[in-house]
Amino acid sequence: MSKKLILVVEDNPDDLELARIALRESGYDNEALAARDGQEAIDLLFDPARDEHAAYPGVILLDLKLPRVNGFEVLKRLRQDDRTRHLPVVIMSSSREERDLDESYRLGANSYIQKSLDFSKFLEAVQLVGRYWLDLNMLPERVGAV
Repeated sequence: MSKKLILVVEDNPDDLELARIALRESGYDNEALAARDGQEAIDLLFDPARDEHAAYPGVILLDLKLPRVNGFEVLKRLRQDDRTRHLPVVIMSSSREERDLDESYRLGANSYIQKSLDFSKFLEAVQLVGRYWLDLNMLPERVGAV
């Protein structure tokens, strides 16, 4: 089985570190990329110098409340481009707002998970997301494969 990349778009250093720990414990740490704001994620995915055969992430964990470019704008951009339209995007947000949930799905999110303040529940959520989207979910050959 080919390795799949996972992109974590998170501006909170503590949440990013927790996600990295969970991914490491699940065996995905070598495939994890991080973007600390929405613009960094867009730059990473849409770099004009990007090799046309380079792999895209098998899943993107996307926070909504990001500096420079928020998660909604990142999601909108992903869904507007044929190269990234079908990438799985899991929103991981602390927001309980119904409008954030509705807008995420309207823009094409595949899943919405509320971040838990409980360390063990947060770790479990990231591990489950990784296992499902990277091990079980099937993507077209060129999407997410390394």
